[in-house]
Amino acid sequence: MLRWATSQFNAADLFYGHGNADAFNDALQLILHSLNLPATEFPELFADARLTSTEKKTIVSLIDQRINKRIPVPYLTNEAWFAGLPFFVDERVLIPRSPFAELIDDLFMPWLTDPDSVSSILDLCTGSGCIAIACAEAFPDAQVDAVDISQDAIDVANINIAKHQVENRVHAIQSDLWSELKGKKYDIIVSNPPYVGADEMATLPQEYVHEPTSALKADDNGLALVEQIILRATEFLTPQGLLFVEVGNSDLAVMEKWPTTAFMWLEFEHGGHGVFLLSYDQCLEFSTRN
Repeated sequence: MLRWATSQFNAADLFYGHGNADAFNDALQLILHSLNLPATEFPELFADARLTSTEKKTIVSLIDQRINKRIPVPYLTNEAWFAGLPFFVDERVLIPRSPFAELIDDLFMPWLTDPDSVSSILDLCTGSGCIAIACAEAFPDAQVDAVDISQDAIDVANINIAKHQVENRVHAIQSDLWSELKGKKYDIIVSNPPYVGADEMATLPQEYVHEPTSALKADDNGLALVEQIILRATEFLTPQGLLFVEVGNSDLAVMEKWPTTAFMWLEFEHGGHGVFLLSYDQCLEFSTRN
């Protein structure tokens, strides 16, 4: 079944951008999850096992949906992995795939010089809550706010907060960016906001149609929300605080619009791009200038 699914996916020329690199891994995740087997590695113990008729029908149905409807595997299995952790996902939220996972694994070092000093973190535009929850796992003494304008996203984030049993440290808040955060201060603010401009939206593969448009598309060539985030960041950052924002392919548009701001663009060992870092002082300078 794994061999057949891989061949079918390759023949269908699917797009792989939601957690798996190729047809084999897409098929592997889909099949193992369908059989209630660990989805992180191929279980050699069961390699020679025979599938029941019911199992075959279930898998074939999912393969058909993946090919003919171009539904990404995480939406078919309702599970996506981020920073080594499993998360519930459905079409109310984006599928986790941010390079923030690598930053979190590295405790935001070397830019964060003292990880033990972090007591408060904000994940702005949280979606499924994966970044917020991964931050809570990495910084066990920190309180984390997971903020999103979408009540649907907050509902999914709360599912994941309960799943990982971090209700006492991760708090999902429905808010239009900063609107419900008055008086709060954070040592780290991370944000993966909508940043896809209209032109890029028109070129996205069909798989992206299943994701909420409001979580992808932004006005002003993708920069409308990014600008609002930087402009008010100093109201919510501690004086030594750091702001990390992912803008993906809008990185060039960021540099073109704000050429006098010294964005630090981060590099990733495991792939990904378009994440910048600004300090408190840089955000203050930005807000004064703009």
